[in-house]
Amino acid sequence: MKQFLVVVAPLLLFVGSVGAQESEGSGVDLAGVPAPSHGVRPESLLVRNVMVIRGNGNPPTGPTDVLVTGNTIDRVGRFRGKQAPKTVLDGTGKFIVPGFINMHAHLQEERLGNPMPVEYVLNLWLASGITTIRDVGSKLDRTLEIQELSARGEIPAPRVFVYAWVPRTETPDEIREKVRELHRKGADGLKIYSLDRDLLEAAMGEANRLGLRATTHIGVEETNAWDSIRLGMTSIEHWYGIPDAALDGLQKFPADFSYSNEVDRFRYAGRLWREANPEKLRKVLQAMVDANVAWDPTFAIYEASRDVVRARNKPWFKDYLHPALEEFFEPSLGSHGSYFMGWSNTDEVYWRENYQIWFDAVLQFSRMGGMVTTGEDAGFIYVMQGFGFLRELELQEEAGFQTLEVLKHASLNGATVLGQEHILGQIRPGYKADMALVNGNPIANLRVLYPTGTDLYVDGKASHGGAIEWTIKDGIPYHGPTLLARVKEIVADARAKKKE
Repeated sequence: MKQFLVVVAPLLLFVGSVGAQESEGSGVDLAGVPAPSHGVRPESLLVRNVMVIRGNGNPPTGPTDVLVTGNTIDRVGRFRGKQAPKTVLDGTGKFIVPGFINMHAHLQEERLGNPMPVEYVLNLWLASGITTIRDVGSKLDRTLEIQELSARGEIPAPRVFVYAWVPRTETPDEIREKVRELHRKGADGLKIYSLDRDLLEAAMGEANRLGLRATTHIGVEETNAWDSIRLGMTSIEHWYGIPDAALDGLQKFPADFSYSNEVDRFRYAGRLWREANPEKLRKVLQAMVDANVAWDPTFAIYEASRDVVRARNKPWFKDYLHPALEEFFEPSLGSHGSYFMGWSNTDEVYWRENYQIWFDAVLQFSRMGGMVTTGEDAGFIYVMQGFGFLRELELQEEAGFQTLEVLKHASLNGATVLGQEHILGQIRPGYKADMALVNGNPIANLRVLYPTGTDLYVDGKASHGGAIEWTIKDGIPYHGPTLLARVKEIVADARAKKKE
């Protein structure tokens, strides 16, 4: 294995004793039992007196207790042990949710050649309650290295599922060999970008033979969602290929359009959904449901297209936007997704309509029985890691989903599409201890999940509160404010070096 270049020494943060009395019915005095240390897996951990959102769509239960032994959830219910656990967190007035599963992540260590430590990205994800990522197409060897370090608990990081990018080749035989090579290297699945039909058929045929799951981003190509349905694709990213499969003919592009020019590409992507035939679209969605093709819509990544001023002025940019990302976001045809040159109010009007039709399609798909997941695709188009994922939750609520459904998409649904629903995605005995302790009720207000907190109105007074207090991944507690403080330090150091 290559040497891991970013040294992340766990901060042994002692957060004091819990100050709790004996747990109801246990007879065990918990007063004086310490809280856990940041980045250190305790032998046992009890989260006391907390409201539990299981992740399966059921309403919350509690106040109750959640007992973790090692890296596994041992019990959900009032603590009745005969001996005190080694550590305790007081959940009074708080909610605990399953660790979030980010189904469209990119492990990035540079932008435009400017270094950006992977610790920055990993801390942002953990501070946002993300305990699992599906990496779709980053540098394979490096991603596998981080996956192993995370699995061993040697770095603060979500668990990693590696979906390796399948490059375009000249022949079907070459692409079959490429899929076999990715499988030999240890890829958990495949990320397939736009391919001609014969290459897509060859890649998926080999993937199915090897038992590899696959997700796809098919842009404007000769293939579309009907091919994904026919070939056994696991999931579709963004929206690509879905409205295309419901067109009456081809999309109406102007004569001077160039798909290689991203200003053209994204301007007219904002006029696609309006051209889809609703009856044909319903048939596409039903076929996806019947074939168990999931949909990871990633609403957040394109939101700048409907309001670029909002996108450029997010409040967390002030302290937490890394200068490498900031430079990458600046309008330029040389940076993927930085297409806001001459972006007009008319473009945004079309995109706002685009979103309403897209929202309705995803909601309709779900109501038909389809599986919707949650991903961010951060590192592009003014979207930061973690914050983009939490914005995705808000946008799914805007699409018409109840917040309990939104949280299920972000937990159990993601686990199901990964084939991990038996150990991830729920707060349930026997499952991996992946959870987030939240200062507030995310069912009532998803914004309490943001690591920077949110503005509240309590008892007639304005206040600032919320935020994830602890993210527990594989039984290892990570203190949210400590993670965020480290992000702020990384950004400040990078900005200082840039000025030198």
